[in-house]
Amino acid sequence: MSLILSRRDLDFLLYEWLQVERLTATARYADHSRETFDAALDTCEKIAIDLFATHNKKNDEHEPHFDGETVHVIAEVKRALAAFCEAGLMAAGQDYALGGMQLPLVVEKAGFAWFNAANIGTATFPFLTIGNANLLLAHGTRAQIDTFVRPEMEGRYFGTMCLSEPQAGSSLSDITTRADYEGDSPLGAQYRLRGNKMWISGGEHELSENIVHLVLAKIPGPDGKLVPGVKGISLFVVPKYLVREDGSRGERNDVVLAGLNHKMGYRGITNCLLNFGEGVKHRPRGRAGAIGYLVGEPGQGLAYMFHMMNESRIGVGLGAAALGYTGYLHALDYARNRPQGRATGVRGKDPASPQAKLVEHADIRRMLLAQKSYAEGALALTLYCARLVDEERIAEAANDRQAAQRCSLLLDLLTPVAKSWPSQWCLEANSLAIQVHGGYGYTREYNVEQFYRDNRLNPIHEGTHGIQALDLLGRKVTMSDGMAFRALVDGMRASAARALATGETALAEHGGALDETVTHLSNVTRVLWAAGDPALTLANASVYLEAFGHVVLAWIWLEQALVAHEALAGAGNEQARAFYRGKLAAAAYFHRWELPRVGPQLVLLASLDRTTLDMQDMWF
Repeated sequence: MSLILSRRDLDFLLYEWLQVERLTATARYADHSRETFDAALDTCEKIAIDLFATHNKKNDEHEPHFDGETVHVIAEVKRALAAFCEAGLMAAGQDYALGGMQLPLVVEKAGFAWFNAANIGTATFPFLTIGNANLLLAHGTRAQIDTFVRPEMEGRYFGTMCLSEPQAGSSLSDITTRADYEGDSPLGAQYRLRGNKMWISGGEHELSENIVHLVLAKIPGPDGKLVPGVKGISLFVVPKYLVREDGSRGERNDVVLAGLNHKMGYRGITNCLLNFGEGVKHRPRGRAGAIGYLVGEPGQGLAYMFHMMNESRIGVGLGAAALGYTGYLHALDYARNRPQGRATGVRGKDPASPQAKLVEHADIRRMLLAQKSYAEGALALTLYCARLVDEERIAEAANDRQAAQRCSLLLDLLTPVAKSWPSQWCLEANSLAIQVHGGYGYTREYNVEQFYRDNRLNPIHEGTHGIQALDLLGRKVTMSDGMAFRALVDGMRASAARALATGETALAEHGGALDETVTHLSNVTRVLWAAGDPALTLANASVYLEAFGHVVLAWIWLEQALVAHEALAGAGNEQARAFYRGKLAAAAYFHRWELPRVGPQLVLLASLDRTTLDMQDMWF
């Protein structure tokens, strides 16, 4: 059994539940088959096991360091990334015209889950680069794509996203990085940037020929002053090294590392404070200020950056799910092999009897079952979101606007859930993995403590739980006059009806519970927005996000259970039957132990409780 991920579970999610082979009937994926999908997954699994997992602990123990001139990372990182790029994985989902494999996104993300689980620090370098490239493909010019994206797809350049600033944090309207127009260039309108960016993952290293920074900055108004708020925020591509017209690397740009942040976990990737326009050692073309090229239209930078931010948010969910999953597998392996204590019953009364394995204790099985439900459910959710992207692409190609809009709306609605739910509950899975190990789990000699530390970042970056909650309740459930919310509710009710129609007692029970809870959620959503006071409506938005997420995951588990129930009847051997029974047991656990959490949360929300809203600073 792999301790990184379960290939059997990935096959179930891809081929039995999401039915990705159907995608090969469309023009975009006609060259593919299950064989090509499996080959890509095999490649990801092998590289992840052989080259990423092997230095995960070393990456954590020997984090990147800065000697005043150069950032140093352990040598194994560069070797692993070289193998990733040489296998063509940087362009796995890209068009053939870009040298890509043109894989469906859902297959690409399933393969990338192996790298997240094996070594999330090293894996973040290429995954940020892919998001960076996708943004430029959507909004950049042909020259910008040729100059920056193509080398990224080849693995020669890596990319970042530069949003936050020390004084602004998540409040992007308060950024002060300034961009002054300098003139036109072959790469578009050229500006000089001055400012500071904080928390920039992959912001400085020697792993690639160049680093392509995507930077949010404000263009000053006619009076030379920066406009308050989000107006004037524009997006710029700012390379570490300028690129000559023949594609060769030119002089160093005025982008300087001010320092590395020392993190609790996720230590394998550099996290930087960058100064743009420091103008001391690097003055490109004789002047201070980092040269950047405007992407798209002025003042649209935040809208463009959401292309990468939303992709990254689902990526965070996938990373959280992968870390929860590998922690679960480590805990399961430990519980199966560690003798401790004696099971309750007659044998347990005899101190001379052999010790029982941990997995024989009911409370250990409870913790393992919780981890299984969180990790497998979170992975399924993120792959479902990736499948929506593939469906949207197919619908757009077929000029089926209604289907494309439905997929787009569902993806928008589920993005804050896909980011936050795995980040919260797969972190809890990691905590339970430590608990299963007992005292050993709290030591650095065992892997599970690192998984917890690595995963603890995921509820924070790419928008905290609070930010995702405000996005969900404040914008997503009401967008397009509630169309996305209604589409999700319709999908959940359809699954509940299918479960009731099976006539199988447990499935009918789950379907009934889900349908009842969906009704409760819908009613409470209406109550919140009928309050007439946005501050009151949003005061407890984090509770709404948690309740909403649990309802979504109950649906995801019911979907899996329906497939497992049907497959169980035709399962050919005991190993296959055990897999499907495990799915049904995890679904039962989630519906009986987790879904009931939602009822009291919805009651609290419907009461429009003002406790947190009315609390005063001086009362703390």
